[in-house]
Amino acid sequence: MTTKAIKTINLSRDFGPVRAVDNLSINVEPGIVFGFLGPNGSGKTTTI
Repeated sequence: MTTKAIKTINLSRDFGPVRAVDNLSINVEPGIVFGFLGPNGSGKTTTI
Protein backbone atom coordinates (compact mmCIF):
# COMPACT_ATOMS: atom_id res chain seq x y z
CA MET A 1 0.00 0.00 0.00
CA THR A 2 1.37 3.41 -1.01
CA THR A 3 1.47 6.30 1.45
CA LYS A 4 -0.49 9.32 0.21
CA ALA A 5 0.61 12.93 0.66
CA ILE A 6 -3.05 14.00 0.45
CA LYS A 7 -6.05 11.71 0.71
CA THR A 8 -9.74 12.50 1.10
CA ILE A 9 -12.67 10.13 0.66
CA ASN A 10 -16.22 11.42 0.12
CA LEU A 11 -15.51 14.83 1.67
CA SER A 12 -18.54 17.14 1.95
CA ARG A 13 -18.91 20.50 3.72
CA ASP A 14 -22.08 22.50 4.28
CA PHE A 15 -22.55 26.09 5.43
CA GLY A 16 -26.19 26.17 6.46
CA PRO A 17 -28.23 25.34 3.34
CA VAL A 18 -25.23 25.77 0.99
CA ARG A 19 -23.11 22.74 0.11
CA ALA A 20 -19.60 24.12 -0.56
CA VAL A 21 -17.92 20.76 -1.23
CA ASP A 22 -19.87 17.71 -2.40
CA ASN A 23 -18.51 14.15 -2.19
CA LEU A 24 -14.87 14.96 -3.09
CA SER A 25 -12.25 12.19 -3.20
CA ILE A 26 -8.57 12.97 -3.92
CA ASN A 27 -5.39 10.87 -3.77
CA VAL A 28 -2.05 12.64 -4.32
CA GLU A 29 1.18 10.67 -4.18
CA PRO A 30 4.27 12.11 -2.41
CA GLY A 31 6.48 14.16 -4.73
CA ILE A 32 3.64 15.04 -7.13
CA VAL A 33 2.94 18.69 -7.96
CA PHE A 34 -0.81 19.17 -7.62
CA GLY A 35 -2.88 22.19 -8.64
CA PHE A 36 -6.31 22.96 -7.28
CA LEU A 37 -8.09 25.38 -9.61
CA GLY A 38 -11.60 26.79 -9.73
CA PRO A 39 -13.60 30.00 -9.87
CA ASN A 40 -14.14 32.27 -6.86
CA GLY A 41 -16.55 30.74 -4.38
CA SER A 42 -16.14 27.17 -5.61
CA GLY A 43 -14.89 25.71 -2.29
CA LYS A 44 -11.11 25.53 -2.84
CA THR A 45 -10.15 27.09 0.49
CA THR A 46 -12.86 25.16 2.33
CA THR A 47 -11.47 21.91 0.94
CA ILE A 48 -7.88 22.71 1.91
